[in-house]
Amino acid sequence: MTYLGFHFVFILPLIGVLFFLVRQQGSLPYPRAGLGLLLICTIALVYTTPWDNYLVAQEIWTYDEGRILERLRIGYVPLEEYLFFVLQPILTTGFLFFFAQRRVDVCREAASDPGRRWGPRIAGGLLFLGIAAAGFEMLRRPAAGDTYLGLILAWAAPILAFQAFFGMDRILRYRAHLVPALVGSTAYLWLVDSIAITWSIWHITAATSTGYHLFALPVEEAVFFLVTNLLVLFGLILFYDLLLRWRGIRGHPAPRLP
Repeated sequence: MTYLGFHFVFILPLIGVLFFLVRQQGSLPYPRAGLGLLLICTIALVYTTPWDNYLVAQEIWTYDEGRILERLRIGYVPLEEYLFFVLQPILTTGFLFFFAQRRVDVCREAASDPGRRWGPRIAGGLLFLGIAAAGFEMLRRPAAGDTYLGLILAWAAPILAFQAFFGMDRILRYRAHLVPALVGSTAYLWLVDSIAITWSIWHITAATSTGYHLFALPVEEAVFFLVTNLLVLFGLILFYDLLLRWRGIRGHPAPRLP
């Protein structure tokens, strides 16, 4: 199977199913849902592109000949990888929308109570700063096996820390949406990434990996999908919460399902 074929078999069909179910259910409880999706996809593409080019240039992961469209590389990265930068946030957003429609009361309650709390913000921010520090320490040490994991943590955790300092108290108000969306999207991506590696669609270089696995999945890949889904979900929830609180302040009711 090629990398492009992987998208058509494992990613695009599930996106189609999720958004079909969302559309069948009716309106979303989030205001400007499409704008939030567009913003998160744009940010993901811009922020991931230089980091991913560095990893491929350093051969931290590689592709077998014939599995990618070689002539359509942009920098070091194939076109299919850039597509994944956008398709993963769309997939994760589909999970969020699906579960949000089943707990519309969460949005209504959050909009009616715009209060802020420093405790969760400080605790969440310090937690992710500690994870970021661990990532930078892995890169500072000479052990090559820490390279990939260190790059993931040093790249993702500072942004998660910023998101947490900015609004972990608000994010937690949407945990009934966040938790099932995180579990569903992450578990699915773990599964299909395991398949892709087993089928040699791409390879994780042993020299820069810890060698630990979660079943067939390198632990670095498991961490990658967990933290990237957190980045997407935190960003979306903070955006929608800002709009919901703004509507509440202006006296507009939160959107509700029919």
